[in-house]
Amino acid sequence: MNARVLVADDSKVTRAIISDVLHECGVDEIVEAVDGTEAVAAFQEGRFDLIVLDWQMPGICGLEVIEAIRGTGSDVPILMVTATGTKSEHVMHAVEAGVTDYLLKPFSPATLREKLEKYCRPTQSAE
Repeated sequence: MNARVLVADDSKVTRAIISDVLHECGVDEIVEAVDGTEAVAAFQEGRFDLIVLDWQMPGICGLEVIEAIRGTGSDVPILMVTATGTKSEHVMHAVEAGVTDYLLKPFSPATLREKLEKYCRPTQSAE
């Protein structure tokens, strides 16, 4: 899959798990960010086909990252990783801000793969 994915999570273990599954699914380029500030900076520097984003990160939280990305007019799919349920206030705010979908922790590799296949539509790069 010729796709570029941004993975933003302050947990090194979670980033590694997500990146491993993405690699197994054939994603050829993964950019990792350790917090929301790095995620916004990475987004501003390049094109992504999908963003996988943790809710709770130091500095800029996941909600603020979503707002920053959507504020640019981008419609890139964003998956929010959260430990709270679907009816939580966090998830409702993320939906209002423009999140595409969410992954509930703990999630299985199969669930991440399913979301990847549903939302990641790689764009063809101009050559």
